[in-house]
Amino acid sequence: MEQTIQKKLPVGDHSWVTADVYGDPDAPGLVILPGAMSDAHAWRHVATAIGAWPSVTVVNRRGRTPSGPLTGSYSLRAEVEDLGVVLDEFSGTRALFGWSYGGLIALLAADARPLPQVIAYEPVIRPFGRHALPDLKAAHEAADWDATVEIVNRRIAGLGAAHVEALRADRRAWAALRRLSRPAHAELAALNAAPPPHALARRAARVDLIIGRHNHGTAPYGTSFDDVRQLIPRAEVHVLPGQGHMAHLQGPAELGRLLDQLVTTR
Repeated sequence: MEQTIQKKLPVGDHSWVTADVYGDPDAPGLVILPGAMSDAHAWRHVATAIGAWPSVTVVNRRGRTPSGPLTGSYSLRAEVEDLGVVLDEFSGTRALFGWSYGGLIALLAADARPLPQVIAYEPVIRPFGRHALPDLKAAHEAADWDATVEIVNRRIAGLGAAHVEALRADRRAWAALRRLSRPAHAELAALNAAPPPHALARRAARVDLIIGRHNHGTAPYGTSFDDVRQLIPRAEVHVLPGQGHMAHLQGPAELGRLLDQLVTTR
C-alpha cells in the first residue's frame, strides 16, 4: 500500500510527533513504532510490503525530523505518553508493533491501556548499552556525531570496524546515521534510568515477540530479548530466518510477510 497522509500530533513539553499513514487513514490497522537510530522514513519499505491490515501508521518519534525536539524533561515515560497520544488519534488500532527501543515503549504502553495485540521485534531493556553511556555523553556534548555513530555501532551493537567503515564509505547513508544519532545518548540514558519493570504488556490480549535468526541467543540483542521474554511468559516467539537487528532495512519484504502472517493466522 502507498502513503496517503502525514499527521502532526502535539505531545507534552511543547513538542510534537508526526505519523505517516499508508492505506485507508480511516480504517483500523497496524501502528509501527521505530527505535533509536531510525525514523519513519526508514520503515517505508516495510509499510508498503504489508497487505493484511487496511492501514499502516508509522510513528516518527520526537527527536527526529519532522517531529519535534526531545526537550529537557525527556524520559521513557514521555515516550509512552507520546505513543498514547498516537493511539488516541488512531483509536481503531488493531495491533501495535515496536522495533528495538520502540519495542520496549510499545510493551510498556500495553501496561497503560488495553490493546488487542502487541508485536515487538528484538525489544531492548536495561542494562542494555549502559557501558557506552559515558562515551556517548562525551560525544553528544562535543556534537561529534561521527563518534556517536561509531560508538552505537561498535560499542553497543558489537559490529566490526570493517562494517563501520563500509557504512562511512556510503556518504548518503552516513549522513543519515549522523542525523539520526543526535538523540542516541538521551534515549539510551532514559532506557537505563527507568525503573526495571516486573512485567510487561499486562493489558495486551495477545503478545508476539520476534527475533532475527542471526541474533538468537547472542549479545547484545538476543540476550536483551531473552530478558524481555522472561517478563512476558505468555508471549509467542517468532524467529525471522536470515535476519539480524536491521531486518527493516535488509529484509523489509520478509518482515512485512511475517507481520501479515501474524494477523492472518489469528
